[in-house]
Amino acid sequence: MNMKKKIYLSGPIMDEHPDLAATWRERAKEALRDHFILLDPMRRNFKDREVDSANEIVEFDLQDVRDADILLVNYNKSSIGTSMEVFFAAHNLGKFVVAFSPFSFQDCSPWMVRYCTKILPSLEEAIDYIRDNFISRHVE
Repeated sequence: MNMKKKIYLSGPIMDEHPDLAATWRERAKEALRDHFILLDPMRRNFKDREVDSANEIVEFDLQDVRDADILLVNYNKSSIGTSMEVFFAAHNLGKFVVAFSPFSFQDCSPWMVRYCTKILPSLEEAIDYIRDNFISRHVE
């Protein structure tokens, strides 16, 4: 039985406009849901900057990273949470990390370059890359 791989949708939430944080995730889910299970951290209704939910936010996100096979990362701005997830996934767990970013190579953080397996210029190219490399094609 061929189990669907899981993709965690990593990217800015706390310091991002809510519509921007949600829109790319919805587009990714629409494009990839037939072949993958998508883990969206925005499915939980925690409020940032509330003391009683801070530890829960981090632990639930880290559990999603542990459960995922691949991270799809929106690297459109510096984000401490996104950077921590990328480092944890790549360095600690050896996960495959596919990012998309408007930044040129020269403008990317060396840390993101080091710990993202692949950085592409758009969400669409990242989706195509994931489809091309992680969907099993059975030859009969």
